[in-house]
Amino acid sequence: MNYLAIDYGTKRIGLAISTSGIISTISPIANNKESFSVLIKICQNHQIDKVFVGISEGDFAKQTQDFVAQLKDVLKLPIEEIEEAVSTIEAQQLFQQLHKKKKNYKKEIDSISAAIILRRALTN
Repeated sequence: MNYLAIDYGTKRIGLAISTSGIISTISPIANNKESFSVLIKICQNHQIDKVFVGISEGDFAKQTQDFVAQLKDVLKLPIEEIEEAVSTIEAQQLFQQLHKKKKNYKKEIDSISAAIILRRALTN
């Protein structure tokens, strides 16, 4: 099965996929009116069977759950919510361990967080 993980953010949506058991990040997409059509194309291109969305705690969780509800309407795929507590902290540590260039931080951190969410989903 092929999986997509989403780290939802107000500006960017981080993405990671798993095909043949290998997790890889893909470039985050802008969170705008075209987000859903882009996600549909990604799911089609990668033959995604299931989607995992990281859900945070607090006020932002409601916003993410609204996004998930809309996503369920457009994707017509199974979507599972995954607790994403401290995934950003883990992503920051991994970013540093990989000695990534600081100028790429904003461009990569959301997708690294999505990869952590996907790893959690697949190992639980």
